[in-house]
Amino acid sequence: MTGCASQLWRRFQRVSLKTRPRSLQTNVSTLVPSTHGIEKKRFHSTTTEQQQQQTPAEALDFIQFLNASPSPFHAVHEASQRLENAGFEKISERSAWQLKRKGKYYFTRNGSSLVAFVVGGKYSPGNGFSIVGAHTDSPCLKVKPISKKDKVGYLEVGVQLYGGGIWHTWFDRDLSVAGRVMVEKSDGTFQHTLARIEKPLLRVPTLAIHLDGSVNEAFKFNKENHLVPVLATAVKSSLNGASDQETKHHRALLDILSEELEVELDKIHDFELCLYDTQLATIGGAYDEFIFSARLDNLGMSYCSLMALLNTANQASEDTHIRVVSLFDNEEIGSTTAHGANSNLLPSTLKRLVASKIDGKEPSNSKSTFELAMRNSMLVSADMAHAVHPNYVEKYEENHRPAMHKGTVIKINANQRYATTAPTALILREIARRRNIPIQEFVVRNDSSCGSTIGPMLSAKLGLRTIDVGNPQLSMHSIREIGGVDDVPNGIRLLEAFFELFPTVDQQVVVD
Repeated sequence: MTGCASQLWRRFQRVSLKTRPRSLQTNVSTLVPSTHGIEKKRFHSTTTEQQQQQTPAEALDFIQFLNASPSPFHAVHEASQRLENAGFEKISERSAWQLKRKGKYYFTRNGSSLVAFVVGGKYSPGNGFSIVGAHTDSPCLKVKPISKKDKVGYLEVGVQLYGGGIWHTWFDRDLSVAGRVMVEKSDGTFQHTLARIEKPLLRVPTLAIHLDGSVNEAFKFNKENHLVPVLATAVKSSLNGASDQETKHHRALLDILSEELEVELDKIHDFELCLYDTQLATIGGAYDEFIFSARLDNLGMSYCSLMALLNTANQASEDTHIRVVSLFDNEEIGSTTAHGANSNLLPSTLKRLVASKIDGKEPSNSKSTFELAMRNSMLVSADMAHAVHPNYVEKYEENHRPAMHKGTVIKINANQRYATTAPTALILREIARRRNIPIQEFVVRNDSSCGSTIGPMLSAKLGLRTIDVGNPQLSMHSIREIGGVDDVPNGIRLLEAFFELFPTVDQQVVVD
């Protein structure tokens, strides 16, 4: 896209926003994440004044978080900004840690995973950890390393399927790209740089019903041949230039990235870009009770985990534990990566915490201290859950049909696809009871397959007591999902209570 075309598009956006009726004008916004020092536009949700008055504040803030997080890299950046604004100190896995009781810290790995923790005021090595784990990734399309495709006068972008998405929902949506770009700086270094193209850039068109009369009976498509986004027409494109990246990607896409990042095209050396739906998250429903958005699974529980830690971080003076939130990447593809839950990320973090100086005091050299800490710890694996679907009630076990607005769901599976046990369920129920927080339970039907989470793998890896929970939602893994506004504060309150009450409640549960 030429600079002139870009200016016209942005001018159109400014004019169209000013001329909307007041009832449709946007008034909830967030700054787009950026690591290259250039201020970006603000992205707005479509919530009205009336919706803001009726909707829980946590749900409105969650809308901001969603709209700021079109990729795992952006989600981690947004979480980092919130942590720093709350006084958390950024540390590095590459450096020695000098920690203090009541200290607040965080670090990132790969730019797509994050660990944050608060040291209790009465913590001693071996006391244990109160841990919440969630994940930052969602099913999506990702730009291929060589994405350049030309077909009968169209420029198309080759994509890979990431995770187990409901791929037919990606047809006929206004798509764009977001992620990270490796940019060469003036000093010769290569910097991880966030990029987000906000305009509708790509679209996967369906075939007209006139050419496929069976489409309403069964929508079938080939994932390699038919799920390919259109970028431009050859008539309008400019194919001049000869950078290394142009042998792999269309010049039109590269020009847009170059303009967005305000760098020369030859300074772009590689990128990891997710496609995302440009329609913003919003509040909907007759009573403004729904959240309509992409990526609820699992930004919903990532947000609740983060906010629970932030909201309780300054009330840890009497805590004997270290409170930990770990947001992993790559859960949707099995977690076996250097920054996934099946890596050493959480184990190495917990071991370093046990072995770190606290207030300048050397820790115990006993080899059993870490094992003792694990026995005194518990993990809440927080991943979105299935709400009962009104049009497919028969798909749900009759006594386990979670509803929106009725609390976070405890997920149980006899085959340990979820890591919940009777003792961990008892602990969380008792924590919820003491704070009058609603909770529900979910069991999959015996004639249905069951998904899984990071819970079982971390439980096995660390010998760690674990419970699987999540807020209920519909349309899981669709490009556009549905959640309930009341479940956001419910989820935050439950995880806040876990951080504050687990060490006490745990003393009352005896299991050898």
